[in-house]
Amino acid sequence: MKNKRNAEFKSGEHGATSEVFHYGIAKSQLGIILAATTEKGVVSVLIGEDPASVTEDLRKRFPNAHLVRDDKATKDLTTQVAEYISSPHENLDFNLDVRGTAFQKKVWQAVRKLSVGQTTTYSALARAIGSPRAIRAVANACSINNLAFAIPCHRVLHKNRALSFGHQRGNDLQRAMVAREEPLKKEQ
Repeated sequence: MKNKRNAEFKSGEHGATSEVFHYGIAKSQLGIILAATTEKGVVSVLIGEDPASVTEDLRKRFPNAHLVRDDKATKDLTTQVAEYISSPHENLDFNLDVRGTAFQKKVWQAVRKLSVGQTTTYSALARAIGSPRAIRAVANACSINNLAFAIPCHRVLHKNRALSFGHQRGNDLQRAMVAREEPLKKEQ
């Protein structure tokens, strides 16, 4: 029994060795999406250029999980994400299996409160969660978010409202999603 408890403790956010993630892959207007679930809910939504790269991204984020590709079982989920990307109208509302520290979860919870079309900055988000000096920690939490679009970190920008993903592919995706949501900002 003691060994099992230690194994569970060591697994942390990376998934226990015996934990099964079912995932599916589909095309979207911005690239290939991967959505993964556990018994608790959606554990990851990723976007990339091809199926191999998003699968490898999932494997790196959860190295101890047993990954089972099941496009049929996850079809509704990947369809919802693809439809959201093509026409965002309200936040994605899935039962989530969020993995992270207490601080990261606090950041992500605040990000989930942002409406479609609404943006904020890392510094404003840090103030909103009561940690005004934790700007870098907020930025880090956004950068390692496993649940793209479900936790819409693409709505969090630098203080000068510049894009914040730090690499061209990420900035292109962020720019595209912010632009798709912009018309909805005016409706609020």
